[in-house]
Amino acid sequence: MTACTEVSPLPLAYIPAEAEHHAPFPRVACSPCTMASMSRSFLDASVLDLVNKLTTDEKIKLLGAPNWWNTHAIERLEIPGIRMSDGPNGVRGSSHFVSVPAQCIPCATAMASTFDPDLIHQVGVFLAEETKVKSSVVLLAPTCNIQRNPLGGRAFESFSEDPHLSGTMAAAYVNGLQSQNVASTIKHFVANDQEHERTAADSVMSDRALHEVYLYPFMLAQKNAKPWSFMTSYGRIGGVHCSENPRLLGGILRKEWGFDGIVMSDWYGTYSVELGINAGLDLEMPGPPRWRTPLLVTHMLSSQKTSDTALNRCVARMLEFVQRQARRNPDVVYGDGKERTLDTPERRKFCRRLAAEGMVVLKNEGAVLPVKGGRKVKVALIGPNMKERVISGGGSAALKPSYVVTPYDGLVSNAPEGVDFAYEIGTYAFKYRPTLENYLKTKSGERGWECTFFKHDANGNPTSDPVAKFVLTDTRIRLNDFLPAGLTPTWTIKLSGLLTMEKTATYELGLTVAGRAKLFVDGKLAVDNWTKQRPGEFFYGQGTVEEIGEVDLKAGKPVQVMVEYTNTRPPDGPESDRSQPALMRGLRLGGCEKIDPDEAIVMAEKLAAKSDVVVLVVGLSPDWESEGFDRLTLDMPKRTNELIARVGKANSNTVVCLQSGSAVSMPWVNDVNGIVQAWYSGNEVGNALADVVYGYINPSGRLSLTLPATERDIPAYLNMRSENGKIHYAEDVFVGYKYYQAKGVEPLFPFGHGLSYTTFSFSDLTLSGPYIQDAAFNLGVSITVTNDGPVAGSEVVQVYISLPDVIVTTPKLQLRGFAKARGIAPGVSTTVSITLDKYAVSFWDVVEDAWRAVPGTYGVYVGKSSAEMIVQGSFVLEKGFVWNGL
Repeated sequence: MTACTEVSPLPLAYIPAEAEHHAPFPRVACSPCTMASMSRSFLDASVLDLVNKLTTDEKIKLLGAPNWWNTHAIERLEIPGIRMSDGPNGVRGSSHFVSVPAQCIPCATAMASTFDPDLIHQVGVFLAEETKVKSSVVLLAPTCNIQRNPLGGRAFESFSEDPHLSGTMAAAYVNGLQSQNVASTIKHFVANDQEHERTAADSVMSDRALHEVYLYPFMLAQKNAKPWSFMTSYGRIGGVHCSENPRLLGGILRKEWGFDGIVMSDWYGTYSVELGINAGLDLEMPGPPRWRTPLLVTHMLSSQKTSDTALNRCVARMLEFVQRQARRNPDVVYGDGKERTLDTPERRKFCRRLAAEGMVVLKNEGAVLPVKGGRKVKVALIGPNMKERVISGGGSAALKPSYVVTPYDGLVSNAPEGVDFAYEIGTYAFKYRPTLENYLKTKSGERGWECTFFKHDANGNPTSDPVAKFVLTDTRIRLNDFLPAGLTPTWTIKLSGLLTMEKTATYELGLTVAGRAKLFVDGKLAVDNWTKQRPGEFFYGQGTVEEIGEVDLKAGKPVQVMVEYTNTRPPDGPESDRSQPALMRGLRLGGCEKIDPDEAIVMAEKLAAKSDVVVLVVGLSPDWESEGFDRLTLDMPKRTNELIARVGKANSNTVVCLQSGSAVSMPWVNDVNGIVQAWYSGNEVGNALADVVYGYINPSGRLSLTLPATERDIPAYLNMRSENGKIHYAEDVFVGYKYYQAKGVEPLFPFGHGLSYTTFSFSDLTLSGPYIQDAAFNLGVSITVTNDGPVAGSEVVQVYISLPDVIVTTPKLQLRGFAKARGIAPGVSTTVSITLDKYAVSFWDVVEDAWRAVPGTYGVYVGKSSAEMIVQGSFVLEKGFVWNGL
């Protein structure tokens, strides 16, 4: 196993993906070698002096970017640029086109389901190391939005429906990251909770909902971790885009909360010149900028729509931020710019543990779990996700993994003695056929396929001389953040390789494109996605549906595949989705064996019927859960629910393992004995799933969100999409479990629920306090947790508060504290202590425009989930108080 491999950076001469709209081509960034040779005088320079020395054009340059992932360097004054990278469940690096492999950790909903801030702090430390080996010092993470709607495309990126759990986990993540000198860019500030019309939609909500639900996790993160940067959301609050909203950026964030870092836009989430500068948006991303050009900013200065004072404030904050990161990480900032992959046994072990601790056992009838070995125990491995590499959702969170342990590989390689396996796929569940990089080689025998760029002649045809060549190990080609220098505004790429499949069969090859492309197999046209196109959701809704061609392939016999692509669209082709922030270009080649759908389910039923236990791995994937679009239904794709129901009826000793970042429907819930919410669990998904299924660890994950029985039960139901540019948050403060309790609706599985392979009891609730001085409030809660079962395990203690009559309507119960009692041996008791602060007793008073706690009797409920309270107590607040800030 290689501990660290490296890849030299791509040449930084490039054309933006929107080249047809930019002429002449932009100047390039300061290269890594230039940075390495730059004097380090900036580390000790006075920011005020630098502001005074900068020309207006140089100041404007600092408030934009040269490319997708770097800040501008000002070589004249020896100011370096710094690099950033996307998160939040891994560190992708600075190129979509030639990505350097990385470790993929579980998604945020999985991490929150650990209910373990100490573990998530370790995640931050882990990701800081990953960030620095990518020559970056800023990670664009964590995502701290609220899962008000499980169908939101980026729901998997956010921790929870509950603001306290979200904010606590975000703070732990940020503290871990920044303890290693990597800046956290917490995002998306604020209410970026769905993808539909995300750049235009106005999130219409009450001031109470804004403060008590959507700002709340950011507020906790700022109070307890102080992120060094914030990223704004795409949409609007109060009719004003968040990236140019003075109330949010100048009022709440900087004045009330005391934030002193930088605020950057989401990618192409800037909508004006002067409004953003005046509001305090320091950095427009990505580059080259659309708005912060010398021409436009100088025009705003001369017309006095903005001022030198406002400009200089942003410039000073940018310089301070870059200087701090350069001082903290001089060897990275002034380093060689190379991107590397970290891969050690210790790092794999950590990711395996993290993934297993986030998995939640939802149901375990008849003690079907854990699966034990024995004399010829027959275990059926079934499902469309069983052999697939489903590790994360799609969009900004996606990355190229350094390795993947599939569920099949993990379950087979970690099985106890005496287990015999058989496999059936049961059904397909993809939107796009699986990628083919593992079956491709170049003519010279390298893994992958060759990508050659050609410029066009005056007639729009590719020239014979290539501009650049690359070997790519992915059949998903993203061209949004890199193009080689020397291309014309329209251009062509040709991708070619030898495709060798392991089985003789008829295969379906699928080609999806943003642009247009043709697929040839052994010189014959197999797929035409060039002449006529049908619009689809590919590449944030700017591409086509997948067009299919069938080919007969023989096992072990290579065929030549070639894709010709151009960045234009057919004369009568669909326009790109204007609701998305950027013009994307790229393609995707996939393929799989053609199967008979009816026969596949029958084969799965037959296998289940003759097996002792069935492990069925199903769910979603980046095809269905991704940035750029929202899900249309809770149902899993295609015939997945039918497969589970029929397998469950053939053998109720079925364990369904669900891979998704949020809720899915379970109409078959009574047909199976076991259900595990496995989330998106990263590279180590297979090993972690085996640890839970075989009982090598005692599961302790608890649901970070409510799983509804039907779509109609979702609190945001009927208000999940933008209508006329507005999304109405009509559920107000009753998000998630608070809605279910208020309406008396029983969820399928409640927030905080999760089973163990042992049993625990709670006793001896003790309340200490409250202790109050002005707006300072402190209440100690302690509880005894006893392991009454046969094996060691960990239990999550959840503390909910009920408020007295405060005139306004409030949720029945609100999570305000939690702790994990770890590794309790059978028959052993331990005391868990939790401290509550003023946040636990406060609500937002819209009249006072402040937080308020009122005198009265407050209930304290300690439970195992939001629907299972074990012990309760109360305390009296003799005198109320009002507060602002943190």
